Amino acid sequence: MHGRLKVRTSAEEAARKQKERNAKAAAFRAGMERILAKKERAELDEELLALTGKILSANPDVATLWNLRRQCLQTFAKADEETGGQSLFDKDLNFTEMCLQVNPKSYCAWHHRCWVLENCPTPNWDKEVELPLLGLPTVRGRKGQRSPGQGTRVLHRKDPEQLFQLFLVALSEQTVANSAPKPGRPSRPISEEKLKEELELVLTAAFTDPGDSSAWFYQRWLLGYSQPELDLAAFRMDTAKGLAVVTFTRPVNLKHKDAKLAIEGLDPNANWQSACSDGSYSVTWILRDATPNLPNQQTFPLTFTDEFNQTHTLELNKTSPTELFAIRKPKFGTEFGIAVVDVLKAQLESCQQLLEFEPDSKWTLLTAALLSKAIDHAANHDQIVQYLEKLKNVDPMRTGYYQDLIGKWGTEVRLGQWIEGKGCPAKRLDLSGMGLVHVAYEQYLAVASEIDLGGNKLAEKSLAKFGHFVFCQNLILKGNEIASETEPKIRQICSGLQQLELV
Repeated sequence: MHGRLKVRTSAEEAARKQKERNAKAAAFRAGMERILAKKERAELDEELLALTGKILSANPDVATLWNLRRQCLQTFAKADEETGGQSLFDKDLNFTEMCLQVNPKSYCAWHHRCWVLENCPTPNWDKEVELPLLGLPTVRGRKGQRSPGQGTRVLHRKDPEQLFQLFLVALSEQTVANSAPKPGRPSRPISEEKLKEELELVLTAAFTDPGDSSAWFYQRWLLGYSQPELDLAAFRMDTAKGLAVVTFTRPVNLKHKDAKLAIEGLDPNANWQSACSDGSYSVTWILRDATPNLPNQQTFPLTFTDEFNQTHTLELNKTSPTELFAIRKPKFGTEFGIAVVDVLKAQLESCQQLLEFEPDSKWTLLTAALLSKAIDHAANHDQIVQYLEKLKNVDPMRTGYYQDLIGKWGTEVRLGQWIEGKGCPAKRLDLSGMGLVHVAYEQYLAVASEIDLGGNKLAEKSLAKFGHFVFCQNLILKGNEIASETEPKIRQICSGLQQLELV
């Protein structure tokens, strides 16, 4: 047990404890024998509830006994035509709460509690919220642990904003040492004023114990580092080559019966092919032998309806008599207002002050990098790399992770410069000398004519990503860990290559 002093026991004390264990084991076996005998005779009665209760109150992790209790409750509920067994369900809720005092992390007990709430005639969800919500401390002072499924069931039946506010109040009054509240975060955006309050609150918690990861994780969520929403990323078509590519921010399946891609002048049943070898979900989809009948206009609306019937649009521009092109500037993080940015700057300054006292604080270094990125990624990129390079020394077990962040975030900066600059997509996309260990954001590289990946750490395992380089004619790979013998394979993957530099 955590926080308990380990005391050496004498032989006499050890013998006494062994005798107690033997007695408990004998009682357990005797109880199980009686229970299983009643199960064989299909005696789903009050005695069976009492017998299972005795064992479960001491050991709530015997799944078979919970199953038998559910069968008993179903039998009694059918017999009670007036209330549907409401009183029995209420008693079992109280019983599960008692069992969870024995083992707050018992998945069997939490699962049974979920089942009772979903099957009783009038479940009291308000009372359920009063229990330790998703890991918050209870009024009795001990930490409760819910299974992820329990939290989800409660959240589906309560207003997310109400639960979020409950979490905030508890967080301000208690320690944030338990990181379990993450499943309870609302999907809806919170107001800028509330975001400022939360950032200030979580920084106080983080400074209380800089080594506690949960406060830093919550701050990272507040900063919006999560998966991007599904949207169209880029499109390019060259009718002279009979080639087109459409890419997305997240993998989609254009072969799905409900997915539809529509461009004026292009056959809606066109045979789009996935850039991935398995041919299913991919961020990049390719159309060969594209022969659209484009009308005489400068802009074309591209509409994508996903399998969930959500519509996404992108306006295409006619860049030449034979080419259509569009690229949406990616969002690599949440964009904050001036007031929130001021709070972030103050937090970054606090992190830098903390680093003066604890220069090797892993979470403070990582948070300083994240804050710098959220404030102004392009302007702060060199400082961000310094933080990550130091983390590689402070936390050597995760060197690969930090190197991956250096490459990924560096790619974000250069992609932004490439997209905003003149000549895109024909001009060279320079991703050289960044220490890349894998290719990121391939959905944007798919429309580039020339890609420079020289001087990185790419190995042969990265070749699969080259299948996304649909319009690439000049590919520079010199200075990587890719042997010259792989040239035929690369040319096979990137069929449109005119020039390849490996050495």
